[in-house]
Amino acid sequence: MNNAKRREIFARLQAANPEPRSELEYATPFQLLIAVLLSAQATDKSVNIATRKFFPEYGTPEKLAALGPARLEAFIKTIGLFRTKAKNAVATSKLILERHGGEVPQSREALEALPGVGRKTANVVLNIAFGKPTIAVDTHIFRVANRTGLAPGKDVLAVELKLEKTTPPEYAQHAHHWLILHGRYVCVARTPKCPQCAISDLCDYKSKTKA
Repeated sequence: MNNAKRREIFARLQAANPEPRSELEYATPFQLLIAVLLSAQATDKSVNIATRKFFPEYGTPEKLAALGPARLEAFIKTIGLFRTKAKNAVATSKLILERHGGEVPQSREALEALPGVGRKTANVVLNIAFGKPTIAVDTHIFRVANRTGLAPGKDVLAVELKLEKTTPPEYAQHAHHWLILHGRYVCVARTPKCPQCAISDLCDYKSKTKA
C-alpha cells in the first residue's frame, strides 16, 4: 500500500469521526490506567459497569491501595481474570504511590514496570492521558492492519512498529482510536461490513463481503 492511499484512509476515518474518544469511562489518568488494566480479554462495556461501582469512592491510588485485592474482587468479579486483575490493580496503586508520588508515570518503561501493565496498556495510557502518538495494537487493529493491507505484520509488535513508521504524522495522535473503532464496528472479524465501509475501495482485502 502506498502513502497516498494510507493518507486517504485516515482522512476518511477522520472525516467520519474527527475527535475519537475511548469508550472506557474515567476521570483521571490513574482511573484510565486501572480501566485499561481491567479491560484485557474483556469488553469496555463490562469494565465500565464494574468501575462505576468503585471509582467514585476508591478511584485514587491511595484509596484503591487501601481497599485491597479481596475487597476489589467483589466489585470486578463479573470481569474475566478478576482475581489476577484485582491483585495487579492494588499492587500498581501502591507502586504509583511509592515510586511516582501518586502520579501516573509518563514513560513507557515506567508504566511497563507496573504489575499487569504491558506494552499495549502503556501505549493506551500514553496516547489518551498524555497525548503521545502511540499506537496500541489490539485484536481489532491487528485484524484491520493486516486485512486492509495498511500495515501487515506477523505479530502485534510488527504491526505497531509498521503503523508508527507509515502513519502520516497529522493522523498519528488518533490513528489507534480510528482503527480500533473501525475494527470493532465495521471491519469485524467474521463478516466485515464492506458495503457500509468508508474505505472499502482503498482496502486490499480480496474476499470483500458483497452487498
